[in-house]
Amino acid sequence: MTQLCLVRHGQTDWNLEGRYQGQSDVPLNEKGRAQAKALAEQLKGQTFAAIFSSDLMRARDTAEAIANAFGLPVQIEPRLREINQGEWEGVLVEDIKARYAEIWSQRTMDPASVRPPGGETVSEVAERVYAALDDIARRYPRENVLVVSHGLSIATAICRDKGIPVGQAYTVIPDNVQPVWMEWQLDEKPASDSGKVDTA
Repeated sequence: MTQLCLVRHGQTDWNLEGRYQGQSDVPLNEKGRAQAKALAEQLKGQTFAAIFSSDLMRARDTAEAIANAFGLPVQIEPRLREINQGEWEGVLVEDIKARYAEIWSQRTMDPASVRPPGGETVSEVAERVYAALDDIARRYPRENVLVVSHGLSIATAICRDKGIPVGQAYTVIPDNVQPVWMEWQLDEKPASDSGKVDTA
């Protein structure tokens, strides 16, 4: 079974400002770059067979900082991208709640299957992330693999690992550059289990 070390990218200015990033290609800020270098030092005692990253700059640059310390290339996997937040990308959370009150309320009640305008559902994110991690696990059985991705994308993997309904993904989003270790099981758990909860 593959041992995954899932890492959310370093901090960005939009993280600080409380803006939804989604698939907007926002760079790391100065603190985020320092976080990535510090994590590379923290992980030095580990051994990784491979390093994978989302294709978005904030994840890719985090992965490169770690990869440089291990002498490994970064393999790009677009399915590890963050959720597509559609019209909500770049918008402050409080403004989203005010401008899109009805759909925000709907998503609060059913976070797995209600999508932001022009964006993805959490279940759709889970489906592609699970497929990407399954493929990685098949390529690197019984080895350690580092995967740099995004908060909600990693949270869907945590849901599958812990047997939590994917609708609760917003409640288990890790902090920036917080390593999350798990043994990745290839047996599929449906991503459509909404687990309706209030995540406001």
